[in-house]
Amino acid sequence: MEQVSFTFALTVFTGFFAVMNPIANTPIFLGLVGEMDKQARKKVARNATITALVIELSFIILGKYIFQLFGISIPAFKLTGGILLFYIGFEMLQSKTSSIHSNQDIEKEMDSIAVSPLAIPILAGPGTIVTGMNFVQGGNYFQMFTVILIFGLMIFLTYLAFVLSEKIVDKIGSNLIAVIGKIMGLIIAIIGTDMAINGIKLAFNL
Repeated sequence: MEQVSFTFALTVFTGFFAVMNPIANTPIFLGLVGEMDKQARKKVARNATITALVIELSFIILGKYIFQLFGISIPAFKLTGGILLFYIGFEMLQSKTSSIHSNQDIEKEMDSIAVSPLAIPILAGPGTIVTGMNFVQGGNYFQMFTVILIFGLMIFLTYLAFVLSEKIVDKIGSNLIAVIGKIMGLIIAIIGTDMAINGIKLAFNL
């Protein structure tokens, strides 16, 4: 039981880290708040991460009811979500900023930046929502609690990365951040492929 729980927790952490990737998102954060002072940056980081946490928890906890409301089947969700994650990972491997994760035409006011594009869709975008809902589908309350706890940890790590973004970029360098982004892209693509395969198996009772 402990081994299974640890393996599940590690899988959840890897999945969320690959999709959210706090390190690779730090240059994006800096690009959006570069002209702000330290206190303003902290406020944007705090508001963005809290907003993303609320959005993701809503889908993790209420995902089953959302499925029932719109008549969505688990196989269809897994197949579509897998394709979506593979697409995001493929774009990251091609060194492109995913069109699903980016929003270039925004007003650069402090409050609006925190909500969009930082909270939505960079932190709590389709990839993150799909990943979280996939981990709790068919699971028990312990697994749901594990997913919520690990996502909370990822939000905290993301907040730290944003607050320390200048130091991280200076220390690691843009080239290594790009390499990390490619590795995360590969992991996301693999997770997406596995999710799609499971969706096909469920749909055809394989």
